[in-house]
Amino acid sequence: MVKITFQPVSAQKPDKKNDADKEEIHMPYPHEELVLPLQSKKSPINGLCCLTFGLVVVMSGLVLASIYVYRYYFIPQFSQMPEDVLFNCHMLYEDAGVHAPLRGRQELEENVGIYLQDNYEQISVPMPDFGGSDPADIIHDFHQGLTAYYDIALDKCYVIELNTTIVMPPRSLWELLINVKKGTYLPQTYIVQEEMMVTGRIRNLRQLGPFIHRLCYGKDTYKLKRRSARRRIDRRETRNCHSIRHFANTFAVETVICDRA
Repeated sequence: MVKITFQPVSAQKPDKKNDADKEEIHMPYPHEELVLPLQSKKSPINGLCCLTFGLVVVMSGLVLASIYVYRYYFIPQFSQMPEDVLFNCHMLYEDAGVHAPLRGRQELEENVGIYLQDNYEQISVPMPDFGGSDPADIIHDFHQGLTAYYDIALDKCYVIELNTTIVMPPRSLWELLINVKKGTYLPQTYIVQEEMMVTGRIRNLRQLGPFIHRLCYGKDTYKLKRRSARRRIDRRETRNCHSIRHFANTFAVETVICDRA
């Protein structure tokens, strides 16, 4: 009798100690390359475009702000101002050229018409209470560059080139008189004298412009030449002269007109 026996086969576990002693060797692939993440480079053109866009935005804001200020501040301010502006004005000034009993502040009254569209001023001076000056109508025409004096007492017209150093332009004079009316500006109280000589007669009044032509039409009209302009300190010489006082600035002006001898 034969007896056959089987022994179970058990799986052998690997020796951990031996496994630890083993070294792991990694062999690089022959064509393997180190690859780094790419960083985007900013182009100078992009920066220039951003700067240009920023400047456009800023300039657009400035333009819109200017339009807003002009539309809602300047236009309402001047749209309320009529084309023809009339003022009744009084000025006190020191006259050092008169006698001691009359020396001191004197008052000058006039009616001022400012015509902004036509760029001229018309001033009417009544007979002063203190005397020494003739009543007159005066036109300062900035378009023609001329000044015309109509002496009401003599019924004569005198024309000369406009003196812009003593006569304010219409808009500047309007602003001055508005400020005086508000009490924010007080004109200086002194008088300047300018002396003029008659040089000849003017027969063609149309060349003087429509406003002076209308003022002097039908009257003897003469051309003047300016001799001097100075602070009025000394009493003027007694000659064949007459004077007109008015103001179109922060001071009064005495225009002395002398006929030829």
